[in-house]
Amino acid sequence: MKKFFTELKSGYTTGASAAAGVKAALFYLISEKIVREVEIIALDGTVLKIPISKVEKVGEKIRVEVIKYSGDDPDITNGVSVFTTVKKISGKEIIFRAGEGIGRVTKKGLQIPVGEPAINPGPRQLIKNVAAEFKIAGLEVEISIPAGVELAKKTLNPILGIEGGISVIGTTGVLRPMSEEAFKNSLVSQIDVAKAAGYDTLVFVPGKIGESIAKKIGFSAESIIQTSNFIGFMLEAAVDREVKKVILCGHIGKLIKVAAGIFHTHNRVADARLETLAAYSSAEGLNSTEVKKILSSSTVEEASEVIAKNHLESVYKKIAQRIVFRSERYVFEKIETGAILVDYSGKILGFSESARKYLSDLVN
Repeated sequence: MKKFFTELKSGYTTGASAAAGVKAALFYLISEKIVREVEIIALDGTVLKIPISKVEKVGEKIRVEVIKYSGDDPDITNGVSVFTTVKKISGKEIIFRAGEGIGRVTKKGLQIPVGEPAINPGPRQLIKNVAAEFKIAGLEVEISIPAGVELAKKTLNPILGIEGGISVIGTTGVLRPMSEEAFKNSLVSQIDVAKAAGYDTLVFVPGKIGESIAKKIGFSAESIIQTSNFIGFMLEAAVDREVKKVILCGHIGKLIKVAAGIFHTHNRVADARLETLAAYSSAEGLNSTEVKKILSSSTVEEASEVIAKNHLESVYKKIAQRIVFRSERYVFEKIETGAILVDYSGKILGFSESARKYLSDLVN
């Protein structure tokens, strides 16, 4: 039988790249041998063969370059240089240093303590395992990813409190093409950081528009959580972490789906924006001719012109209230929610009663 799919290629993480660099450095430290490939055992037992681009001696240290390979995963670090600089020291400790492009932790709630280089536990363990192979205890390991300074701007690191660069990540060392589940889990760290900072009321925003208006209203940046399309998943994560209240704030074209009971809001999963707006507008008294105009609109923004023409702005509050009802029912009433709906310009269209107190400065 023919296969009608192509198996996606796996790669290796930045953490595995750094561990490979350490292994190549230790080969040189012990035997002055320059290796062009090393084999490391990932934390899940997978054998990884990783090419070494360069090995050089810099004073008492050995500096190794590894080119990160992500396989078929759309990872932003694919092809970047990961430099590992290794030095033997006295004692039995491995000291980790953040070189150029590696961030430093500034907020509680992450796996690494505040003040430490953003080198996650997985990569640290991989490197410790490599050192144990050589029966070497005391090491100073500095990891640098020069491209990380710019790449960090494309990640959640600034929100999570990782400053100065990217994180050296990887749970096992193997980089498999990213699943939706992996991306969803990467969003949850924001809740952990916000909770560690003392926030029990969080603002969930599916995108930049919601984030912008939330800041304008006066919410602290630390309490604003990006959800992407995974609103239901993030509500459940908030319940698991005993968050007391969540305000959903975002463009009506995204959040109106929640009013229809849609908690994965990507348009290829479900898209009932215009139908939902038409139904609620009809319930508010809009005549059938105008309802048809909403249904024939290309966007919610266009449909909103019909709402404005008919002075039916009250429908937005009804939709916001329904978002609250749907959200609280979705998590079995285990969390209190509110809703704020805005347009592309950032204008507030409607809000639930539970969100009213947060809007008093703008609506009075």
